[in-house]
Amino acid sequence: MPLSTPAPRAHVHTRRIECRGYRRDDGLWDIEGHLVDSKTYSFEMQSRGDMPPGEAIHDMWIRLTVDDTLVVRGIEAVTDASPYAICPAITPNFQRVVGLSIKSGWTQEVRTLLGGVEGCTHLVELLGPVATTAYQTIIPWLSRERRLAGVPPRRPGHLDSCHALRTDGPVVRDHWPAYYAGPSAERAS
Repeated sequence: MPLSTPAPRAHVHTRRIECRGYRRDDGLWDIEGHLVDSKTYSFEMQSRGDMPPGEAIHDMWIRLTVDDTLVVRGIEAVTDASPYAICPAITPNFQRVVGLSIKSGWTQEVRTLLGGVEGCTHLVELLGPVATTAYQTIIPWLSRERRLAGVPPRRPGHLDSCHALRTDGPVVRDHWPAYYAGPSAERAS
């Protein structure tokens, strides 16, 4: 169901984020994120001059290379457009995430390493959806490979990660009954 009909309004700003996951020939994974901010009107930027409608204010990329266990083996951060000429100078700091695991605590670890003056707000924010894309790319693929090889399934890591996937709820009861932890009465229904 889409959002309800909005109040009368004028479109002013657009942020586009696109993430993609790739299986590499060497067995690693590349997860790429792209962020673009633009305005619907022209304006003057002190650092870049006249900005026509649709011109990218921010145009930034991240590629994480990770292994099957979601450990970061490499990263590339690129700033193609930014408000200030100095912005791209911070991208080498993103090498600090090499060796981190995409797991609970990822966001806090990234902010510890790259928060404030140590990073770029927009690239740090982009690492969130890139990490989610890594999980959504890799875990189902590996689960499928294990299933095709006849390996018994593992407990899905996303159980208890949101309201719908709580282990005492109907979704887990119906889709992952081996991991259901709800009342016996619900099992019978």
